[in-house]
Amino acid sequence: MTTRFLLLLLLFFLLSLSFFHLYSKDWDGPWKLPFRTSDILPLIPFSALRPILSSVYSAVDLLPTFVGSVSSPENSLEWKGACFYNNSAWMEFHNKSKSPYGGGTLHLKVSNAHSWTCLDLYAFATPFHLTWDYYFLSREHTIEFHEWEGEAEYEYVKHHGVSIFLMKSGMLGTLRALWDVFPLFTNTGWGENSNVNFLKKHMGAKFEERPEPWFSTINVDDIHSGDFLVLSKIRGRWGGFETLEKWVTGAYGGHSAVCLKDSDGKLWVAESGHANDKGEDIIAILPWEEWWSFELNKDDSDPHIALLPLHPNLRAKFNNSAAWEYARSLDGKPYGYHNMIFSWIDTTSGNYPPPLDAQLVASGMILWSKVMPDYAANLWNEALNKRLGTEDLDLPDIIVETEQRGSSFAKLLAMPEQDDWIYSDGSSTSCVAFILQMYKHAGLFDPISTSIQVTEFTIKDAYTLNFFENNSSRLPEWCNKEDSVKLPFCQIKGKYRMELPDYNTIQPYPHMNEKCPSLPPNYDRPIYC
Repeated sequence: MTTRFLLLLLLFFLLSLSFFHLYSKDWDGPWKLPFRTSDILPLIPFSALRPILSSVYSAVDLLPTFVGSVSSPENSLEWKGACFYNNSAWMEFHNKSKSPYGGGTLHLKVSNAHSWTCLDLYAFATPFHLTWDYYFLSREHTIEFHEWEGEAEYEYVKHHGVSIFLMKSGMLGTLRALWDVFPLFTNTGWGENSNVNFLKKHMGAKFEERPEPWFSTINVDDIHSGDFLVLSKIRGRWGGFETLEKWVTGAYGGHSAVCLKDSDGKLWVAESGHANDKGEDIIAILPWEEWWSFELNKDDSDPHIALLPLHPNLRAKFNNSAAWEYARSLDGKPYGYHNMIFSWIDTTSGNYPPPLDAQLVASGMILWSKVMPDYAANLWNEALNKRLGTEDLDLPDIIVETEQRGSSFAKLLAMPEQDDWIYSDGSSTSCVAFILQMYKHAGLFDPISTSIQVTEFTIKDAYTLNFFENNSSRLPEWCNKEDSVKLPFCQIKGKYRMELPDYNTIQPYPHMNEKCPSLPPNYDRPIYC
């Protein structure tokens, strides 16, 4: 207890000095403390520290900022760091390894630290290497690349340089951000609250609580083929993943499914992303009773679910037999991981929440490719090869090939996905692409279906289509029955009232959603992007 009291007293003293510095009329500085208040925060007991940290840092602080690239002594770089305010870097090529293409030394000179106890964290990347280091002392530091991985890396670094990324929040901010990110993926009340707070802070979501019961008593006679299901999960592994997906895309849902009725009137749910007995995510067609029972009783991600009934005119247009034929053709096939990220990235810079950018995405891909090469091939390598018209290039070679063609990796990522691309395991459809492909087969996008690439649509793009019921008097009697706030759709499960901004507002048009930005918190969308 005495130790905690002394540490809190020390914090109070330092804060007092800071206020004196800011508000004293007699202050004629500059006078600099040997350390900043934030530099000694790790010494404070976490119970006292947590409220302070929560107001300063967030999970977004995990993202480094791209500083620039250096390729030669003549091409030096200067910037201001989080700790050291004067920084410069330059590249020196050498052949200490006596190999065909040699290696290199990245020189970094850091100075003018804001305190005696701070430090800067950096990551350094080429298409073939990713490493990191931290700097505590004001002097010149070096990063050694003992040997380039062949001519491709040598030529790349010579022309495009080594990319430098700064963790702008420093050591404390990064550790605090890790503390914020970890609970997003935990299946606990703490995790659920973390997801809710993240979405409130970074998207402006409201999360207003609904009256109980938090699920509907549904009459399946009121559900029809083509009715759309939006799911929003807020705890556990999928809750954390969906939270980050929502943040970058602007969607207020993270998963989707679609209803189908067979010729006997039996209701089914078709879904891309169903976990089978082996733990694999596949496309599946499930009886409604089985699907709904799982969501009510077994899904521990606390899914919030909305039913979006098709508009009567679209329902009359919906070709049920064609929809069933399409769904059955993919039943049991793998989930569409190949093009999952490309529905989000439509532009070279307008889809990356700061400090995220194409450079950082490329570096993250490089790291993932080193750690889990098989997953990397599934997630983006095949799709990027499709865009280049190449086959079997791995990520470093893809980046080099792109640069050699006079393009950039940012432009490559932004190239529209094509619905007719066939991957090594067949057609690739994410949860929402699967549904919208079904809509195409069922005739809902006619007469412009050939100019619509639904693999470019996010979940937000789907629920903003003007395909759904726009007359609340035609919604089922049980729809939102216990809620005084009458939503324009039917929320059938969830503690919090679901939000679907711009729901049911956009008429389909050719090349829809191929060039749309999506920057938080407003996610402004130009017309006909």
